[in-house]
Amino acid sequence: MGQARQPAHAFAGSVLALVVAGVVALATHQPWLFPSLGPAVMLHVEKPGSPESSPRNTFIGHGVALLAGYGFLVACGLADNPSVLQEGVNGLRIIAAAGSVAMTALVLVLLKASHPPAGATTLIVSLGLLRTPTQLLIVAGAVVLVTVVDWLYGRVSGRPMPLWAAPGQSSEEARRPLRPN
Repeated sequence: MGQARQPAHAFAGSVLALVVAGVVALATHQPWLFPSLGPAVMLHVEKPGSPESSPRNTFIGHGVALLAGYGFLVACGLADNPSVLQEGVNGLRIIAAAGSVAMTALVLVLLKASHPPAGATTLIVSLGLLRTPTQLLIVAGAVVLVTVVDWLYGRVSGRPMPLWAAPGQSSEEARRPLRPN
């Protein structure tokens, strides 16, 4: 794709994915739009062939982030508290935030499934911004929705994302343990 078409592709793909998620949010009155969708969509449309943009890394990344964020929210006894925006930052909030991001990073490195927007997802949960089981399922659904929209858009526009993993990122390679350099 020519350099002149890349900005238009990124613009149109971003609008399309987020409008679709926004329409679902409007129709359902549920949080199908949240901050970490933006960077995920940007990766999909700007770098559709990179491992970080692949559906594999996107789904694993946000899945791990949701589990880590909720796990630390519960472990710190904050699951029933108001969000950090209402309650403010305290020691337990810092532990939940730092622990959830660190755990997400650790697991994604071990799984060779880097997806930086997952760091925002885990903070959204561990800080209590989205924390109920229903909200977490909606977050997962929104990630699947925008990934499918971006995948279809890439196919139609000539800048396809891989079906699952990026080229060179085979399932076997993704399962191999890390080797020291």
